[in-house]
Amino acid sequence: MSLAERKYMNQLDEMILNASDSQLKKFQELDLKTQMNGSSFYDVFSKSNARSILTSSTSTIKKKKDR
Repeated sequence: MSLAERKYMNQLDEMILNASDSQLKKFQELDLKTQMNGSSFYDVFSKSNARSILTSSTSTIKKKKDR
């Protein structure tokens, strides 16, 4: 693992540690999604629009359950 990757992981870990309850719920949803896909949480988060994950008001998991 490169130094840049370690720094990114540390930054994301800090974001999680300092997140609000609603942001933690969104992190948890993304984490569950990545576990079900067999993907790395860090890889998926880095490729997604992080700001939209933390600020979106609807739950993607909830939407699927409601269908």
